[in-house]
Amino acid sequence: MQKIRMGMVGGGEGAFIGGLHRMAARLDGQIELVCGAFSRSAERSIASGNALGIEADRCYPSYQVMCEQELLREESERMHMVVIVTPNHLHFPVAKMALEAGFHVLSDKPATFTLAEALELEAVLDKSGQLYGLTHTYTGYPMVKEARHRVARGDLGKIRKIVVEYPQGWLADTSEDGGKQAAWRLDPAQAGISCCMGDIGVHASNLAEYISGLEISALCADIAGTVGDRVLDDDGTVLLQFNNGARGVLLASQVSVGEENSLKIRVYGELASLEWSQLEPNSLHMKFADQPSQLIRSGVGPMSPLAEANMRTPAGHPEGYIEAFANIYKNFAARIQARLSGEAASESARDVPGIREAVRGMAFIENVVAASRSDLKWHPFTLTTEHAVDHLTAQNDEKSYEKD
Repeated sequence: MQKIRMGMVGGGEGAFIGGLHRMAARLDGQIELVCGAFSRSAERSIASGNALGIEADRCYPSYQVMCEQELLREESERMHMVVIVTPNHLHFPVAKMALEAGFHVLSDKPATFTLAEALELEAVLDKSGQLYGLTHTYTGYPMVKEARHRVARGDLGKIRKIVVEYPQGWLADTSEDGGKQAAWRLDPAQAGISCCMGDIGVHASNLAEYISGLEISALCADIAGTVGDRVLDDDGTVLLQFNNGARGVLLASQVSVGEENSLKIRVYGELASLEWSQLEPNSLHMKFADQPSQLIRSGVGPMSPLAEANMRTPAGHPEGYIEAFANIYKNFAARIQARLSGEAASESARDVPGIREAVRGMAFIENVVAASRSDLKWHPFTLTTEHAVDHLTAQNDEKSYEKD
């Protein structure tokens, strides 16, 4: 079985997320990095590629040149897929060019800069016939997949309440504003209309929908920049309604002092509830009204086929963030392999966030920002741009994004 050849856009020297993507891609030995445009600076891009051991003639000065030059190579050596690890404003143009050139795309989230771009990307993808994946990393954890299975099997009964929280503390003071990560995430020109909700709130909403199998149908939001004179939000609370009538709460914050990366979800049904925490990813807690609580541990006893397909180690050998990230890569690579061989992709290979999650993620961000700027309580969760754009235009006050 040939390795899937990967080209990377972004993730050059000093970039945090690029290194994580490369580690995840390497973990299962199915993917090799063969080329890249690692920085908007041609000099830094080439230097970063050289440092990674990429052949000199495949260290490209831009993603445009990369796509053009890779198409000129023999099919046996050109890249199969493009991985996008840039700030948000570049996600759409890179993905569009790659798909139209005939390359598969795996993108960091959020998928695009705006919902309008996400909807356009959906049309581009349909026309291209290529594969598209989105790195909502937390769906890669085996026990998250087990939680999804148990909800779908009916173990919890009808879902009534979902509470998902994602507190971090890394932006709790202005001393971080000069850091590379903070600089672009707090800049509307690069991050878009949201920092906190666009960065981590969208992970929380995706996790709630992935595990529950439900969709957010309405929301009420309160977000703000709480430190200094930040233009974008660093904290927020969102009340949720789901399409089965369930209620929910989503808390996301980057100013919660002392918190690390404390993503946690609790799903309450009429028969039972479950709880999963990213800080203890090998454990899934289930609670009942009429029997003792259960602690379900990764690798102990029978699990769903999907969970087992994404486990690598025996019980008691913790798997963490890199392995969950790698599951996204492994499964996406398996989809490409199935495409190359003309075979049907396995259930695990198909279980990769894609364009549906891309559109819903951007819709979540824009609907939350619009709702927070409105005096109305509940807002329908819409996948069209009119709702969010109208609110953003109408609420042109001191909270406007002057730097846009």
